Amino acid sequence: MNSNIILIGMPGSGKSTVGVVLARAGAMSFLDSDRLIERVEGKELFEISDEVGLQGFRDVENRVNASIEAENTVIATGGSVIYGPEAMEHLRAIGRVVYLQLSYPTIEARLGDLHARGVSIAPGQTLLDLYNERCPLYEKYAHITVACDQLRPREVAAEILSRVGREAPGLYR
Repeated sequence: MNSNIILIGMPGSGKSTVGVVLARAGAMSFLDSDRLIERVEGKELFEISDEVGLQGFRDVENRVNASIEAENTVIATGGSVIYGPEAMEHLRAIGRVVYLQLSYPTIEARLGDLHARGVSIAPGQTLLDLYNERCPLYEKYAHITVACDQLRPREVAAEILSRVGREAPGLYR
């Protein structure tokens, strides 16, 4: 198995924040797959979604994530990556997939404007609907699940490094 660590979870679960801390702590590179999608497509996430619709966006996300080539990298994915079976199969093959699990009240408190955040949500769907739909998918694809409700980003990073059996030269307790 490749030496990558792939972070999945709901929007607002801290994938990008924890990812940067984790990469620094583990002496790894960092890749935000949402930023990669924007670079590849030459547009912001909401522009892509507005142009091609929800399913079109998920198709783009699936294609871009399924093509990631990385070594010794922490990859923070978009919350909807789990809708792309090819992407998830690829990500599981190139590293350890870690689900940053948070309770619904915590997610709800952290999220502001879903559209501005580029959250992939169907018309009429509530955040709770989305949470209930996605959590089983995160659990299905994760090699490791970390309950993050009571943890700070550094603690989450330390837990992940411990669970994947990596040293943490950049994390001082």
